[in-house]
Amino acid sequence: MSKDYYQILGVSRNATDEEIKKAYRRLAHKYHPDKEEGNETKFKEINEAYQILSNKEKRQQYDRFGHVFSGQAAEGGFNQRGGSGFGFGGMDWENMSGGSGEWADIFEGIFEHFGGAGKSRQTYVQGSDIEIIHPITLEEAFSGIEKRLSFRTFVTCDKCNGRGDDKESKTKTCPTCQGKGEIKEEKRTFFGYFSQVKVCPECRGKGEVFDKPCSKCGTHGRVKGNREVLINIKPGIEDSQIIKVKGAGEAGERGSKTGDLYVVVKVKPHKKFKRDGADLHMQQDIKITKALLGEKIEIESIKGEKIDVTIPYGFNFKDELKIENRGMPKLDSDGRGDLYVFFNAILPKKLSEKAKKIIEDLDKEI
Repeated sequence: MSKDYYQILGVSRNATDEEIKKAYRRLAHKYHPDKEEGNETKFKEINEAYQILSNKEKRQQYDRFGHVFSGQAAEGGFNQRGGSGFGFGGMDWENMSGGSGEWADIFEGIFEHFGGAGKSRQTYVQGSDIEIIHPITLEEAFSGIEKRLSFRTFVTCDKCNGRGDDKESKTKTCPTCQGKGEIKEEKRTFFGYFSQVKVCPECRGKGEVFDKPCSKCGTHGRVKGNREVLINIKPGIEDSQIIKVKGAGEAGERGSKTGDLYVVVKVKPHKKFKRDGADLHMQQDIKITKALLGEKIEIESIKGEKIDVTIPYGFNFKDELKIENRGMPKLDSDGRGDLYVFFNAILPKKLSEKAKKIIEDLDKEI
């Protein structure tokens, strides 16, 4: 029975691409093998579901047929949804010709059954992409910073340099496929029984195996280890922005493609400033007398700049005072956002008779 990828990610069948991406990030972060609740089997299952549902063409195939044509046939033959019995009206004939899909494998097996030559297809497992959530401070987001990240994943075996064999090893003909790189499997479809050609699971299509596999990685060419990556976080980076490092993910088997690393930057909340894009908002206590007398008030920006400001006459304390060009850097730009200051007016705890008289005289002028 095929897997329910929607159920694995916990989304509905009508989920948008963004909803699928968010669900994947949340679950991948939770079940990553390096996490406390990590589960390698569950993590691989989540990755498999995301690879299908994030790909428009694969998702359409899955929604229509219940699985994706990737060389593995559905149990019991072709399952056509929304119809009764067997017919030709609802078939996707385009997917039945050429390519690497299930129907291409079936017809390739038919032609070889009638004397056609099979084609060797060497396949190794490629490395998966990795996602890491990395927190930084607002000050680091302001100035930009280089960060060295370390995480556990599959890395190239240093004993065999990814080859998968011992230095003194020699190759020999694969005993499973007799050097062909392929094996035949009989397959039942609604057309009948056909001989299907598949990549040999022993030699992965190469036709040869090592007589002395690598003692460290056992022919895989990769092992679990620590990978260190230096990333450059640019000034003004936004919260949840993603940095892609090509080829810094999981190593593939025996020199096959390495996955990419995706770093999700999370900017920590700040005790003083609140961020809105490139703008910053803060609160500042001020004596009401300083505001009335127009005295200068010292404000400190996120950069540590000392800024002298005065409260303009007629200022409404329900509003924020805008200080231009003192916010966050604008990403990939020389400009900065603005700083908005909300003033908390501090009133005296008690008034002398003299102070009351002064305020009464002032009240008459307003």
